[in-house]
Order: sequence, then structure tokens, then C-alpha cells
Amino acid sequence: MALYALASAKGSPGTTVTGMALAAVWPTDPVLADLDSSGGDLAWRCRTPDGEPIDTERGLLSLGASVRRGAHEVALEEHLQEISGGVRVLAGLRSAAQVAGLGAAWGQLPTVFKSFGDDVLADCGRVVPGSATLPLLHHADAVLFVVRPSIEGVAHLRDRLTSLREQIDLGGVEGPPVGVAAVTSYRDTRSVPDLQQLLDSEGLQVRVLGVVADDARTADALRGVGYARSRRSLLIRSAADIAGRLIDLAQSRFAPVQ
Repeated sequence: MALYALASAKGSPGTTVTGMALAAVWPTDPVLADLDSSGGDLAWRCRTPDGEPIDTERGLLSLGASVRRGAHEVALEEHLQEISGGVRVLAGLRSAAQVAGLGAAWGQLPTVFKSFGDDVLADCGRVVPGSATLPLLHHADAVLFVVRPSIEGVAHLRDRLTSLREQIDLGGVEGPPVGVAAVTSYRDTRSVPDLQQLLDSEGLQVRVLGVVADDARTADALRGVGYARSRRSLLIRSAADIAGRLIDLAQSRFAPVQ
């Protein structure tokens, strides 16, 4: 099925929370994969339906070992765990040594994910030129950058999009389409058009998809406590809007030219 890569240009703008919210409202039954090469967060944020911690030995670490034995023989389902709320996750890595240990397996992950029967939302965390996760962005059906619309946040986003366009044609003719989600107040009506105007002025082929509501209480609820109630929140409602637009963005890549 489809592979969607989530990323940020700098810091912690809320990429993991955005991924969790998207997984909660996705129209099909997706997998949320924690691929942050600086160390995963899902294992610390989430619990199983029984309230137990996620097994960090079962996830990207075990998947990487299987991939090294041949990507076409990997059963992704064997490396997934269910968290409270019913979402299936691929637990991330805990250390830089584990990241380095995956080696060439990083380049095989897109094959594994895109051959799986359900959509995969890949939380790639902060991405810079040379990041281990670049193959995921390059082969994704669509890429979503998450940003806080501050001066420094937007500046880093612009610079990162420019460098990745040069490196892997991100947003270009041969690369995947790119969307942006701004983490800000749901009442913020200026950030989306202002951000789109700035990116257009830089000649970047990027579509600002909308706002992900900055909602700390619901972000905590997504960890399991009050999960059902969180589905009525501004965060979840805004994530549903982004999910639909992100899917449309991926499909637009293959739309016939009129």
C-alpha cells in the first residue's frame, strides 16, 4: 500500500504527536512506524491495551535484522505491536549505535513498507542532508513536513526543503509530492496562507495542507488515558482534515494530465 513520510526540519515541532493523531483518524487501518534516527519516542509515549510498556526489542530493531536477511522475505506484521486505542506501531530505536547498526537496511525499508497490505505512516523525525531516513522520503508516496510557524521554524523548513529538492528531488518531477502542516492554534487563520506565499516565492513545489491544532491535553490523551474522548478534540478533528488532504496529495502524483 502507500507510504507516507512525516518529518521536521528542526527541533520538536510535534511530528510524533501529529503521526499519532493521523493514525487515529486514518480512513483505513494504518501502521505508525517510529523511524526517528535520533531515537524513537513512541516507546516512551505509548502503552499496550493492557497498560504495559511497548517491547523495544520488537520493532525497527528486529525488523532491521530480518531485512538484512532479505527484504522480500520480511513479514512486517511480526514486528508490530498494538497500543491503547488500537493503532499498530513499529517501535523505534533507542540509541545511535542501533541506528548505525541498521546500516544498508535503511535503504530496504521502503520496499518492505510499500509491499505491506496497509498504509504506513513513517515518523522520520528531524531530517537533514545525509539522514539515514532519506530513502524513506525519496520513495514515499507523499511527504508531510511538520512545522511551528515561528520565524526560525519557517526559515529552517525553507532551507531544508531547498536542500532536499537538490539532493533527492523532493517535491520535484521525479520525487514525491510534499505537504506541510503547521502546528499552531486552531484559531490561527494567517499562518497557512502566509507560509504558502513564502514557499511559493522560493519556487518550492510544496502544498501547505492546513493546521494541526496545538493541544497538549489531547496529545497526552493519545497516550491512552481518555483516548476515546480525545477523538472529539480540536487536535483530532484537525488531523482528520490533514489526513484527507495528504491522501489526496499522494494520489495527485498519479493523476492524468488534463
